[in-house]
Amino acid sequence: MSCITLLSDFGLNDPSLAVAKATIGAHVPGKTLIDISHSLVPALTHQAAYFLLSSYKAFPVGSCHVVFFNVFNDRNPRLLLCEHKQHYFLAPDNGVLSLAFGDQPEKVWLAFTLDEEHGFKDWLQETGKLVARLQTSAPADLGLPTTSLTTAPKRWLPIVTDNSVECHVIHIDRFKNVVASLTRQEFERIRAGRDFEITFARTESVTKLSSHYSSVVQGEKLCRFNSAGFLEICINGTGASDLFGLKLYQKEAIVYNTIKIEFL
Repeated sequence: MSCITLLSDFGLNDPSLAVAKATIGAHVPGKTLIDISHSLVPALTHQAAYFLLSSYKAFPVGSCHVVFFNVFNDRNPRLLLCEHKQHYFLAPDNGVLSLAFGDQPEKVWLAFTLDEEHGFKDWLQETGKLVARLQTSAPADLGLPTTSLTTAPKRWLPIVTDNSVECHVIHIDRFKNVVASLTRQEFERIRAGRDFEITFARTESVTKLSSHYSSVVQGEKLCRFNSAGFLEICINGTGASDLFGLKLYQKEAIVYNTIKIEFL
């Protein structure tokens, strides 16, 4: 059975989430809306893409994933419908989908453009209508025009040279493990079988990858690729982000905590 998931930057301190769930739920009575997270950091696009990539594969094919993130990034935001690996994604055209699935995933359609005569309630209504239609029809049968995605924001992409790659912090989990903007697939492609040194917090470094936290003794640092396939900096038994001073943002601006990998 397909599912409907919600991912947003609404937080839990005002009625926005309740209004969104009530509006969408009215179009699909009897269907449960599953919360992925509503604590995305506003404007932290790579974190939103990371959450999407980390979660969608756990749901059955045909599931519909609704993303309310940085909707008003543009003056006239566009609501897109994207089909990728037999899953359906409804999200604004602000780079989150292109970061998650590459600049151009399998299929993309334009569903709605929010102009000055319409408000966010109209966005919610259009989203709810589309979710309902996807319960019985394939995206290609909805009569929507095809379109292309906004290119992934370059500031979120790793900086690659022949002998190194620099990435940055995209998420810090509740255990204070630090997730970086580099996947195992990218790492192995750039590495090409070479030895490496991962450097962070200026003087801290790791020269091998671990499979589990217990691969090192209590209190020792390690680097591993997590279940979502992203590089993670950890300390067995305590928080890496606090000890190493790695942060997502500061004073309402993104702070680029560089994590550098040199290939030897």
